[in-house]
Amino acid sequence: MPSTNHSGRPTWASALRAPSRRNVLALGGLGLTGGLVAACSGPSVGVTDGGEESSESIDWSAVEPASEITWWSNHPGNTKGLEESYIEAFNQEYPDIRINHVTAGAGYDEIAQRFQAASGTDETPDLVIASDVWWFRYFVNGQIIPIDDVFAHLGSDTSDFVPTFYSDYEYDGAHYAAPYARSTPLFYYNKALWAQAGLPDRGPETWAELQEWAPALREVVPADGAPLGNGIGPSWSAWWFSNIIWGMGGAMSDEWTVTLDTEEALAAGNFVRDMYNGDDAFASFGADTNADFQAGIYACLIGSTGSLAGHLEAVDFELGTAYLPDGPVAGPNVPTGGTGLAIAASKPPEQQLAAAMFLKFLTEQDNTALFSESTGYMPVRTSAIEGDIMAEVYAQTPQFRTSVDQLQEKTRVQDFVRVFTPGGDQMLTDGIERLVLGGENAEDVFPDVTANLQRAFEDDVEPYL
Repeated sequence: MPSTNHSGRPTWASALRAPSRRNVLALGGLGLTGGLVAACSGPSVGVTDGGEESSESIDWSAVEPASEITWWSNHPGNTKGLEESYIEAFNQEYPDIRINHVTAGAGYDEIAQRFQAASGTDETPDLVIASDVWWFRYFVNGQIIPIDDVFAHLGSDTSDFVPTFYSDYEYDGAHYAAPYARSTPLFYYNKALWAQAGLPDRGPETWAELQEWAPALREVVPADGAPLGNGIGPSWSAWWFSNIIWGMGGAMSDEWTVTLDTEEALAAGNFVRDMYNGDDAFASFGADTNADFQAGIYACLIGSTGSLAGHLEAVDFELGTAYLPDGPVAGPNVPTGGTGLAIAASKPPEQQLAAAMFLKFLTEQDNTALFSESTGYMPVRTSAIEGDIMAEVYAQTPQFRTSVDQLQEKTRVQDFVRVFTPGGDQMLTDGIERLVLGGENAEDVFPDVTANLQRAFEDDVEPYL
């Protein structure tokens, strides 16, 4: 195991700041230059959708909403039926606005690629999923509008949004999406297996404690199981890795500077390697890690809060929830994630207004509380978090409270290289997969990841700063 003695190294006092408005100011005009090109897989950036009029110049009071709009969703948390019920409820209030509800992809990445491909065509939706790793590219491309003015016209109280969620979509004082299905990673555990292993009924406070518990947990899981289930792949690996690298006192970047060469980052990478490889390995994954956890193959799981309702419905054991474990360096170590919803820039104001009306409706207090109750995603309004609906949910199902408390106590802003560098999430994922699948050393993997990230920055970002 790598050393966990990091005395004298950077602490949480040097935690990363939110994106510098000065550093990314020039990116706002890149849609007209065609300057950015995506690295690795996923949508490119720099191809404008070509909206004819700035939303900031529109007199929304003089606009009549369109009679039909299209909404692209991947139905986060298996919510297609719930989303259709929202449409039905919206149409009771606004019967003259038809919502075309389109399954535009199985996940955020597929929708992002399809949205990019539809740029400048009649296939562009009016309202689209905008995840944590894709919305910035939508913005740079000129594909989405700021929602501040139209929300003000509609009387939406944006000050009631959970500040960290709403500010995630902020650039230069404007907001380019509204939070919708927002989440953090969460620690789930099988209380029955915990009891069989003789462990206290709580999550591990630290990763070191989970390692200490692993031998007892291995004795109570099937031969093909593991103490911990933790999947890999795009939009996931680098998300949960944030918890580990921050807990080691490191980071993936300091603003635009990649910092995977630090002692702390290398220790985090080798810790991940050893989670899955060697005699002391305690983690594994399968084709459906969530389903395997529900079946008792894994004793615990790192999963999205958005999976909570599905786990509660599927398991035949008592489900425990806890904060993500700490590392040797204390402090905030949990990333926020999930998705918001954005309005397309290429559409006429009539359709943008109708889309904004529906977006406002989706994010109102009772509707976001219902979404949380049904899925485990967090309410996006502070009034909903402490409202009557969620109070009843917390009383009946205490597991729902864990994610909200973790949000308030443990979260921090994500590192630039994952959410702002074109293709950055995929590059980080490729590196983590080399650690997990190949058992390679971080000292061999991270220089390659760093070179790719730096090349993407130098080619696709730095010329425009």
